[in-house]
Amino acid sequence: MVLDVDAACRFVSTQLGVAADPEKAPAMQAYMKTDMPFYGVQKAGRTPILRALVRDHQPETVEEYRNLVLSLWNLDHREEKYLALGVARQFEAFVLPGQIDLYRRLIVEGGWWDLVDEVATKLIRHMVVEYPSATWPVVDQWIDDSDMWLRRSALICQIGAKDRTDPARLFGFCAARAYEEDFFIRKAIGWALREYAKTEPDAVAGFINSHIDELSGLSHREGSKHIRDLVKPR
Repeated sequence: MVLDVDAACRFVSTQLGVAADPEKAPAMQAYMKTDMPFYGVQKAGRTPILRALVRDHQPETVEEYRNLVLSLWNLDHREEKYLALGVARQFEAFVLPGQIDLYRRLIVEGGWWDLVDEVATKLIRHMVVEYPSATWPVVDQWIDDSDMWLRRSALICQIGAKDRTDPARLFGFCAARAYEEDFFIRKAIGWALREYAKTEPDAVAGFINSHIDELSGLSHREGSKHIRDLVKPR
């Protein structure tokens, strides 16, 4: 049966409208520093909608998957974009190297941490871990891209990979962007190092200690949070 994407979008918008809390919407919008409208539906309220969406509107082909994700993404409200990303993650069989152009689009158009980080740490992570030879050549280019969110995505895309992390790339990316002054880049470096330190504390400490003069205070502080006894103070 051909997936009725329009019906899926109507379902999402209708259910979010039913669950909407107009009193919460302005605060959610202000927190995300965006002009994009919110229904005022927090994660707990979105979860049953996502479950029903995934159950009743399943794509059977790559084309249907892409169409569903982008159709939800192109709706007007922030929560609809959150659900688009939820759908993208749930149908893992379609999270393949051929989708990297789609995920790049979501990162660039998302342009803020709540959307970008979900794509980077879930979708891109899955691909660099499961399909490294097909994915890394693309992500390797992102670390020098003019778009800051793509650079951030390259830095954080191995968060959660644990012992499947590519340490040469992780440390190489961090060193390549260590000079940047942007908060989101400095925070990303610290976050990526802190998470990998849970798996390889000595390796992370070695990197921080050997780059102590290049790393920002924020990156150093975040990266050494759980390994302070191994790291030189700045």
